[in-house]
Amino acid sequence: MNLFDVLNLIGGLCLFLFGMNVMGQALERRAGNKLHSVLEKLTTGKIAGFLTGLGITAVIQSSSATTVMVVGFVNSGLMTLKQAINVIIGANIGTTVTAWILSLGGIDSGNFFVQMLKPTSFTPILALVGIILTMACKSSKNKDTGVIFLGFTILMFGMDTMSASVSGLKNVPQFQQMFLMFENPILGMLAGAVLTAIIQSSSASVGILQALSVTGQVSLGAAIPIIMGQNIGTCITAILSSFGTNKNAKRAALVHLAFNVIGTVVWLTVFMIVKQIFNPQLFGESANLFNIAVSHTIFNTLNTFLLLPMSGLLEKLAITLVPDTDKPDVTSKLDERFLATPHVALDVSCGVTIDMAKTAVKVLRDGVKYFQSNTNDSFVMSQIIEEEDTTDHYEDILGTYLVKLSSHQIGDNESTQVTKLLHIINDYERIADHGVNMVYAADQLQKQNLEISESALKELDVLVAAINEILDLSLETFVNNDIEKAKLVEPLEQVIDKLKEKMRAKHILRLQQGECSIKSGFIWADLLTDLERVADHCSNIAICVIDAADNKMNMHESIKELRTDNAEFEKNYNLYKAKYKLPTN
Repeated sequence: MNLFDVLNLIGGLCLFLFGMNVMGQALERRAGNKLHSVLEKLTTGKIAGFLTGLGITAVIQSSSATTVMVVGFVNSGLMTLKQAINVIIGANIGTTVTAWILSLGGIDSGNFFVQMLKPTSFTPILALVGIILTMACKSSKNKDTGVIFLGFTILMFGMDTMSASVSGLKNVPQFQQMFLMFENPILGMLAGAVLTAIIQSSSASVGILQALSVTGQVSLGAAIPIIMGQNIGTCITAILSSFGTNKNAKRAALVHLAFNVIGTVVWLTVFMIVKQIFNPQLFGESANLFNIAVSHTIFNTLNTFLLLPMSGLLEKLAITLVPDTDKPDVTSKLDERFLATPHVALDVSCGVTIDMAKTAVKVLRDGVKYFQSNTNDSFVMSQIIEEEDTTDHYEDILGTYLVKLSSHQIGDNESTQVTKLLHIINDYERIADHGVNMVYAADQLQKQNLEISESALKELDVLVAAINEILDLSLETFVNNDIEKAKLVEPLEQVIDKLKEKMRAKHILRLQQGECSIKSGFIWADLLTDLERVADHCSNIAICVIDAADNKMNMHESIKELRTDNAEFEKNYNLYKAKYKLPTN
């Protein structure tokens, strides 16, 4: 093996890892639209969760990716720890699919149809299809499909390059001596764990082992402990991904580690006993692409049979090692692992935005109640201000997350949804601000010993009732994506605008008649403006929902369409106008 063979080996390894990474990411994006619903529906039972983990990992070709995704789901509250354990166990069998695909490279037959099963035979066709889909198609889904084909082609080309570059090692005594060292099962297991931890993929490390097997110097007895170690090394990805997550997410990563460590210790012990007592001739035979794939599958299947019935014990072990000590932070649901799967990231973002919306609505209503109560309670006031600070935190975290999501490769529909959420979080943050403004208005009245007239307060009751209804309508519109409810918001917003103008006019009349002071009049005018702007923000939210449903974001045009020559709008406007009338006295 000369310098050029070493360079070819390095190049082949780089292509292999790059192809696997590109293919895995594209598969995640392509399957992402369904991953959340699949995980949500199919992980309720032990067997269902196991099969779900197996199936998803077989599709995206990476147990590490599945486990990292599961850690993220647990962190965001989309999945319980119990559900996660079964998915993680299933992922360990799903990852063996890669080794079976790579083993097809060992097919040797003169038959045309059998020969076409070899990846080197059909990957050029996949590459051609892939480049056409990538360069000629505008759909993000078709482009992802093309990237999957190209990634697989690069992976197989890298595999062949590695195999060709190391083939000369079969005549190198030093290489044979190195693998004789790995006949010690402990050293073999450690070598597999370290290699996999470095490249963070058991599928890739198994592929490298398969490439080395073409030298004929790797015995099956040396390969099996290496395969066992690879299962431990792959846990490093999940462990790293659990940093900065909540307790349950850390527990999910710990379960992944415990599953592989316990399984490896048990079956490595059995392997060593069998080798020591019986020393089967099979262990001395040369490993090849096929029997490495078989060994990988058998080991992971035995692990599953051993530990799937004990998933409850794994859960208790994880809870014992990572006890509950911290207060959960809802914004931790926005896990950056989901950014590679935009649909899931959007679902999580929407859930957190709903939490923000409910908090903002509560701040507004609490602020109104505080004003109407005419009290000076510093504790209640500080509580409302603190909740408004929470909505600011929501907006900051959500805005940053959504901007990061928009920078990823997302489709037109996802892009529209991101824009919708960015608009909506801004509107709800402003609604909360107006709630605090109500508190400050009440505080000013108390400090300056001012009063609002009884007739003005009665008028305020009417406006507050309308505001409460428009808050309910806009919140229900957003939470349930209810277009029919959304169409009711704009007519009510117009009625609230008219109410505000009438109330301002009435108050000017009271000022002229000496019923209210000028100072209290300024506070009253600001209060009316705050409530009227709350209605404006509710209107914005409803229009965003309507526009997003039509996959467009042109709010001014949509408002114009709703108001112009619209019999339904006029009907609803008149109904709300009759419902919310100011007192005559």
